[in-house]
Amino acid sequence: MSNTEHQIIVSVKSEYLAEQSSPQDSRFVFAYHISIQNQGAKKAQLLTRHWIITDGEARTEEVRGDGVVGEQPQIEAGSTYKYSSGAILKTPVGSMHGSYGMIDEQGQHFEAAIPAFSLAVPRMLH
Repeated sequence: MSNTEHQIIVSVKSEYLAEQSSPQDSRFVFAYHISIQNQGAKKAQLLTRHWIITDGEARTEEVRGDGVVGEQPQIEAGSTYKYSSGAILKTPVGSMHGSYGMIDEQGQHFEAAIPAFSLAVPRMLH
């Protein structure tokens, strides 16, 4: 399968949720906002997700599951699907990356990479 046929571009913005976090309990809550853009020539459906979450002490957790936020969205050629989710770390910094398991309208399975992004508590000003 050529890369021009399946051009899924994943971009992410993350934010620290101070009001849901409890640093004294080593609980740091982050939201991430995903944009999945189908720049390919065919409609694609997101079937599965695979995340690798690493905290600031190099502890790694893998998460696999069906769809995202309870959906297995169909993403038309030239359109974008967006959703938000979250992660809880035991450290104030960490990172996530992974992939989405996709299928095109011909039944061809392929992976769409989710580039690594950081989760970090912004610097606190005194």
